[in-house]
Amino acid sequence: MDGQDGHPDGGHSRSEPSAQAIAEAPENGPGGGPAADGADGTPALAGDSAEDGPDGTPTSAAVTAGDGPGEGRLRRNLKARHVNLIAIGGAIGTGLFVGTGASISGAGPGGAVVSYGVIGVAIYFMMSALGEMVTHRPVAGAFETYTGEYVEPALGFTVGWMYWYSCAMTIAVELVASSIIMKYWFPDSPSLLWSVLFLGTILALNLFSARAFGESEFWFAGIKVITIIVFLILGVAMIVGIVGGHEAGLSNWATGEAPFVGGWSGTFSVLMVAGFSFVGVESAAVAAGEAENPRRTMPRAINSVFIRIMLFYIGAIVVVATLVAYTDPNLLSASEENIAASPFTLVFERAGLAIAAAFMNAVVLTSVLSAGNSTLYVGSRLLYSMAGAGRAPRLFTRTTAHGVPVWGVLATVAISMLGFLSSLVGDSVAYTLFYNATGLTGFIVWVGVCLAHLRFRAAWRAQGRSADELPYRARFFPAGTWFALIVFVGVIIGQGVNLAISDFSWYKLLLAYIGLPIAVALWLGYRRARGSRPLPPAEIDLSADDVH
Repeated sequence: MDGQDGHPDGGHSRSEPSAQAIAEAPENGPGGGPAADGADGTPALAGDSAEDGPDGTPTSAAVTAGDGPGEGRLRRNLKARHVNLIAIGGAIGTGLFVGTGASISGAGPGGAVVSYGVIGVAIYFMMSALGEMVTHRPVAGAFETYTGEYVEPALGFTVGWMYWYSCAMTIAVELVASSIIMKYWFPDSPSLLWSVLFLGTILALNLFSARAFGESEFWFAGIKVITIIVFLILGVAMIVGIVGGHEAGLSNWATGEAPFVGGWSGTFSVLMVAGFSFVGVESAAVAAGEAENPRRTMPRAINSVFIRIMLFYIGAIVVVATLVAYTDPNLLSASEENIAASPFTLVFERAGLAIAAAFMNAVVLTSVLSAGNSTLYVGSRLLYSMAGAGRAPRLFTRTTAHGVPVWGVLATVAISMLGFLSSLVGDSVAYTLFYNATGLTGFIVWVGVCLAHLRFRAAWRAQGRSADELPYRARFFPAGTWFALIVFVGVIIGQGVNLAISDFSWYKLLLAYIGLPIAVALWLGYRRARGSRPLPPAEIDLSADDVH
């Protein structure tokens, strides 16, 4: 493919600087020499230069690699608040507002809490592992770069293209979902109208600048967070009898088979659903390439993710399960087409809020726009990173004067326009098709992150370096990383096992695992074409700057 010249093994040549090398290069100091090291003794990055302002954030001059369009002009202009909300917003979507009801119905309140708790802990360990690598070496490609450099180039190629494909398909899903949601207010409107409108909106936000994306995502995510906080406060007030006229109590936790419905089988089935609900949390790492002071910003964002995710998801499930019995048929009928059955809507209505359905419809619409907005950002930065590594056409390293990888944005949008097919085949059919097409991609990426972290630490030890040298250390290593890896692999395998012992069909099995043969084909194809193999730990390049 284009852009692979001179990089026979996935781009290890140092003969020319790559896109990331330019973006990550420290700015010169006032005297023309290199910028000083950071206060913690780590080498200064573009976002950690001596030109930081009085509040510790760098000025635009300190983080800009150039003023004109060309290669490698990503700018470090995402503030800490942007990264924090991107991190939490990526894991809060329609899965929480719509899907948690089905989880409670299927596994009972106890089974749902255990399932989301296990996945939440695994996600935290994975994010902690990712945080260690991204803090050491903040690049736009994040997990694509780390799997390619620390495990092998073929895996980086596979993870990068699979995740990009998932991004494009996810945007298509969100376009269809936006049409479904808007028909709540405008039932006779054409689906194509809303798809075009919302695609144009997120395209404009992503083309302007990273700061525009960060600001829009901050407010999108903020609406979701505020809604959840209000929901939790109102729910607790209803449980103790402050709102609603009577104390709800905990009787729903002992109704029928509760708290654990269906035993371990029910809990395990929800484990898979919970995993899919969290897909997107890893996208915050991609923002590291454009974050101000990434060595300070990223650890804070990652450390806060676990607490917030557990509070929001587990808290919401506890409130819903306490106020709505798992036997309530509404819990199984909630969807983008039936917002009135959302567990959030049910609780708000029982609190006497007559406009609950319309309000939640607006919140879910915001959630859909947020998902599409952040996914387009991630997809374009992945193409940028892969192009710099020689794993995608060099065209994708080109940026605008505002530091936007414009060709990556347009390529991602081009594939996502498949969402317009909803006007031909129907919203529900298109939604199901695109949703299943993304399949296990998130889990494949998470497995790749865990493998990359294990190899990173093995190389770190093999080269005689101490863990104390790392700017940020993953918690409970190696047990935490191994726990996450086992959980993710278990979910991937368990999906097939669950289908085999329940409602099995070859069609469902194909939809569930369609991503795996594609991933294997990409991996084997790259290996055969480029002859890439894993490097021994002692030979892995652990430099903090770009190694392409």
